[in-house]
Amino acid sequence: MKNIYSMATVATVSLLCALPFAVQGQTAQKTEIEEVLVSASLIPIAASRSANAITVIDSEHLKNRAALSVSDLLRDVPGLAVSRSGVQGSATQIRVRGAEANHLLVLIDGVEANDPSQSDELNWGTLSAADIQRIEVIRGPQSAMRGSDAMAGVVNIITRRADQLLSAGLFTEIGSFGTHNSGFSIGSKQGDFDGRLGVNHIETEGENISRTGTEKDGYKNTNVNLNAGWTVNDELRLSFVARQSDGMNEFDSDMDFDGVVDDQDMVSEFRNSTMRVQGDYVSASGRFQQKLVIAQSNNDNEAFDTGVLGTYTSSTKDQYQYTGSVFWNESSQRLSVLAEREEEDFQQRGAINDYGIFGVYDPNQDRKRDTNSIAIEYRGDVSDRLSLAASARYDDNSEFDSANTFRVEAVYQLNDGTRLRSAYGTAIKNPTFTERFGFYTNFIGNPNLEPEESASWELGIDQMLFDNSLTLSATLFDTELKNEINGSALDPVTFGYTAINKEGKSQRQGVELTAIGTLSSRLSLNAAYTYTDSVEWDAENAVYIDEVRRARHIASLNLAWQAMDSLHINANVQHNGSQTDVVFPNIVDLDSYTLVNLNVNFSATEKLDVYLRLDNLFDEDYEEVFSYQTLGFGASLGVRFSL
Repeated sequence: MKNIYSMATVATVSLLCALPFAVQGQTAQKTEIEEVLVSASLIPIAASRSANAITVIDSEHLKNRAALSVSDLLRDVPGLAVSRSGVQGSATQIRVRGAEANHLLVLIDGVEANDPSQSDELNWGTLSAADIQRIEVIRGPQSAMRGSDAMAGVVNIITRRADQLLSAGLFTEIGSFGTHNSGFSIGSKQGDFDGRLGVNHIETEGENISRTGTEKDGYKNTNVNLNAGWTVNDELRLSFVARQSDGMNEFDSDMDFDGVVDDQDMVSEFRNSTMRVQGDYVSASGRFQQKLVIAQSNNDNEAFDTGVLGTYTSSTKDQYQYTGSVFWNESSQRLSVLAEREEEDFQQRGAINDYGIFGVYDPNQDRKRDTNSIAIEYRGDVSDRLSLAASARYDDNSEFDSANTFRVEAVYQLNDGTRLRSAYGTAIKNPTFTERFGFYTNFIGNPNLEPEESASWELGIDQMLFDNSLTLSATLFDTELKNEINGSALDPVTFGYTAINKEGKSQRQGVELTAIGTLSSRLSLNAAYTYTDSVEWDAENAVYIDEVRRARHIASLNLAWQAMDSLHINANVQHNGSQTDVVFPNIVDLDSYTLVNLNVNFSATEKLDVYLRLDNLFDEDYEEVFSYQTLGFGASLGVRFSL
């Protein structure tokens, strides 16, 4: 294994109006609002005080890219590998720094959105980019603050809030593959109250996912987003957010188990929702800060074959959180404590299968698990140049032994243009309901699985050049994983599949390089490159082998050109190197590919925008998952109108 120096961008953003108390508590002695990161700590912190490798996708980039799904935007983020099983709306996985897809925690307005009934993953294919204000991507283990699902990182999605006395808007677009995307929003901010409602509907005929046949695989998704808040007084604010997605996607699958997807008339229907009630309190002096959160996420998934319901899964996750912080030494020192309870319920329904001499398998089940957690975090500025942080978490899970995780960070400002970052942390990932209790057909659960455990370190440097107009960043990362869960092991008794903890340790090492800057008053760039060496131990052959769907080389380039005051052009290039995939029991190779996308935004008036999006401009033919066909060249034309 090679040690390779890596680097990542730590981006900064202005604090949203929704977080006035967090800013007051962090900078009680200052009158200006600091730029902060919302999810890099138990409470928002100044970006310059975080050792994490972080990328922020802001509202301007979201507008100029006009992407249909969040996963399309995350392809540009260093360290993230995206695998979509087909066309728009298809099942999509995202892996961070060579980790598993369910090692990434996804928050929507602070609510955990991972689906316990889908292997603790978020199906990125159904997450629309509508009504999103900002996306923070934190790479590296965050279990010491966020728990089991945050083994490899966190994606925090923040939706739009009302910021005017009265606002309203609508948009509509049409495009290739019979795609229609439209929506509207209305909001108001009056005195101490603000509220905003956004509705969006996407519908596309799609293309055939299978290599054979002519049946198209379409997608529909209706999103409703509500965000409201009330500033009771100078010390207390109450807020409520809710988001719901309801739709369907058509898909194909391998019905004859030859490793190649067959053209099928199959449909999956989904209903996903998150909601949160929150109270934020900051004492008049700014020394004490408290937050109380009650949150819930719900997921329902139904699969139909030729119109007949085949399988059904459902999950509910309830969370109750209290966070208390105390500041001292002119707010340069801070201690925070988190107390949390999480309750998860899982349901699965399907046909009972009789495998003759191998027995009868009944997938119908109802399961639950609860976790009580305590976390503590210290952050302090030792000097004007040096910041230190340490966090630890204790999890008492109803199904597993109690777990302890920790993380330490250091940030040193070498000079006005150079910043050094370092971090070390441990993390855990509990086995999923499916891994422990089985799935449909012949996947047999293993209730004796142990949680996965990891230890990670990273070193980074950020260099600002040319009067801070260009920032170069590099982050070296290294992770060692033990008890990795293999979900495709052969059960010697039933000859079905099962999950086991693998022998040996898995290694993930790599380097992230980024360049973000302004080349002129009208031209800016954002470039990223990631090298990832992710291998697992093959006990049978006593060698390390590459883990599947993890390209060693991933790169992206965004060039934003303000051609005229009213005309903005964005060129986007995405490169994904060659990688492997599994067609049991064989390993197959997937070729590298490069996609070029172009966006043109024209401001006809102050209230009317017209935009053109050209995807896969050169009609690249590629697969991200073996035998699942992707979309070729596509064009979309849209208009936005705001009051």
